[in-house]
Amino acid sequence: MDHTISTTLSGLSYLECPRWHEGRIWVADFYTHRVLSANEDGSDLRVEAEVPNQPSGLGWLPDGRLLVVSMRDARLLRREYDGTLVTHADLRSHVDGHPNDMVVDAEGRAYVGNFGFDLMAGAPIASTGLLRVDPDGTVTPVADELWFPNGSVLTEDGQLLVNETFGNRVTAFDVLPDGSLGGRRVWAKFGELPTTTAVGEAIGQAVVGPDGCCLDGEGALWIADALNQRAIRVRHGGEIVEEIPAGIGVFACMLGGADGRTLFLCTAPDFDENARSAARDARLLAVRVDVPHAGRP
Repeated sequence: MDHTISTTLSGLSYLECPRWHEGRIWVADFYTHRVLSANEDGSDLRVEAEVPNQPSGLGWLPDGRLLVVSMRDARLLRREYDGTLVTHADLRSHVDGHPNDMVVDAEGRAYVGNFGFDLMAGAPIASTGLLRVDPDGTVTPVADELWFPNGSVLTEDGQLLVNETFGNRVTAFDVLPDGSLGGRRVWAKFGELPTTTAVGEAIGQAVVGPDGCCLDGEGALWIADALNQRAIRVRHGGEIVEEIPAGIGVFACMLGGADGRTLFLCTAPDFDENARSAARDARLLAVRVDVPHAGRP
């Protein structure tokens, strides 16, 4: 298929966590503090929620209520039917850095990652954990020793795949009936773990910077390679079978559209907080691909 890239949305600050839901593409815009949704072509842009402490991961409970990560105060928020936002879970005592991306399963359990350190302040890289937030708001740590757990997907055969942005890998778990995780293994490996905790040096050692991701119907992952301005399609083991160069930083991706074959890309010149909060040059791009969406989100 011809990978012609088009622009769906523009003039935004820094987009993350795209989701296809109820016939619309949803995104979090960090520095305008809004959750947005639009038609597939970018028309009918709506503000779905305003999150003063910076929105990130998005998902939905089985009853249709929106969940959204509020990064700077480390809360998981829930949008009630009247549009108000309430605290679904307080994550402050469980995270080592800003909570970020998440995936929500069919039972309404949210698996939430976090930075693990103060990225924007240039603090040393540290490993961190993954949290499960149950539908009643109970928070349970379910994995540790992850290097910046980021984009995650749930496969139809019961696996949770977690991108480790500073780990050069994707890690897999089996999701057990009670929501706990077992059978930890490496699903895809691109290189070795960093030998340094200095962010700049670790970036130099990375082969791929796996950020946001989504699953397709052949069991491959589309991964936003945050360090190489591209989206890559990866098979189990780490083989890159397709690449879409974007010419700009790609930080998240999601398959959607009416037939599930539109790959949306969240792009910006870089991830620097000061630069992005002052600019409005982030764009949501779209490209057609052959294999449709599968799994969650």
